[in-house]
Amino acid sequence: MIRVGVVGLGVIGRLYLDAVREHPGLTLAAVCDVRTELLDGLGARFTDHRRMLAEAGLDAVVVTVPNDAHHAVGADALATGVAVCMEKPLATTTADALDLDRRARAAGVPLFTAFHRRHNDNFRALLSTLDGPVARVAVRYLERIEDHVGVDAWYLDPRRCGGGCVADNGPNAFDLVRRILGEVAVTDVSVTREGGVDRRATVELRSPAGATALVELDWSFPGEVKDVAVELAGGGRRHADLLAGHPGFKESLRHEYRGVVAEFAELVAARRSAPGDGLAALELVESCYRAEGLVGTP
Repeated sequence: MIRVGVVGLGVIGRLYLDAVREHPGLTLAAVCDVRTELLDGLGARFTDHRRMLAEAGLDAVVVTVPNDAHHAVGADALATGVAVCMEKPLATTTADALDLDRRARAAGVPLFTAFHRRHNDNFRALLSTLDGPVARVAVRYLERIEDHVGVDAWYLDPRRCGGGCVADNGPNAFDLVRRILGEVAVTDVSVTREGGVDRRATVELRSPAGATALVELDWSFPGEVKDVAVELAGGGRRHADLLAGHPGFKESLRHEYRGVVAEFAELVAARRSAPGDGLAALELVESCYRAEGLVGTP
């Protein structure tokens, strides 16, 4: 059995706890959070991740702390030789992401970035229907962020989040585009900010083959829309509503995080290097902010 620790027990951390417990090849060996009230009833409990890494005998760790702490916690974990599943984004800068990648390669363990939407059942069904070249992809990721953050108010602090909707939801949306088109580059971006936080953004992307994509992000949307539309080069259109069949609030996340944990478990068991998707998504985020002249000062 692979012994897993989870660092960070906010909204997303709780989903990881369930997914790790449900996986037959994993055992939840320890949990860590600085908020002691979140640790009740969870077995081996720590308030310091370094102590957890030193004492819990872990093979792997899931890191789901605020975005600005990803690098520090990830670096500490890699220094102990454990595999790391990092909640997206991999870091808040590509420099930090590259440093984590270097540390993981030196330690010979996977550094895996979790993109849960790629495991969505409706998105996976859409991929199975793509029987020809794609001309255009559109991804909408629309929500009112205050409805989703729960105890994690740091999302609305641009320095802790790394920005706003582009920094946090952007990686998931960009990953969906890349699953369909492969490598892409940002060609145009428009960002609307309130109080220093990017609340709305539209991002145009293009692949080397000439296919295009439009990503729409909104943190002020009254409700929730998460979907993907694909136009085939030979005609025809495919669509996936990522929330269809999952009517409860955040209900779709449960099966998606089971997929994340299963993908991570396979890498750990095989001791394979993780693909560079986390770094690629972060580079697209920075491309968006660079177009606004705000790299490093979100």
